[in-house]
Amino acid sequence: MSFDKLLHKVEQAEAALEARERQCAADVRQFRRTWQALWTPGRILIAGLAGGFLSGRAEPLRAASQGGGLLRIVSTLSTLMASTGARSAADEAEQAADSVEDVARQAPHHDTGHPDAQAASAAAPAGLREPVEP
Repeated sequence: MSFDKLLHKVEQAEAALEARERQCAADVRQFRRTWQALWTPGRILIAGLAGGFLSGRAEPLRAASQGGGLLRIVSTLSTLMASTGARSAADEAEQAADSVEDVARQAPHHDTGHPDAQAASAAAPAGLREPVEP
């Protein structure tokens, strides 16, 4: 197999992978919206009552002597959900930053000729350069 054919095959695989990634991200967003829509106040109340009843039916003294394992599990799950939400927000912020960079690259740059603007532009890191108005 020639190098060009291999290169073409790799490009096809990369395109397929990117399409799958986009589909997976769309599925996750849809799942998150559906999951949040399902948690109505009435269902939250019922889940809280059922959880309270079940934890009350368990042997409270034995559970307390074991160091609150149920509380640790709930705490771990809430931390997991919070970190997932934070990761999602970070991904969205990264995508927004990328799109802003793309727009900035495509927009025509206006050089003011002002020495302060040139110095500020040269001193700022590449991702943080903003036009400075005199």
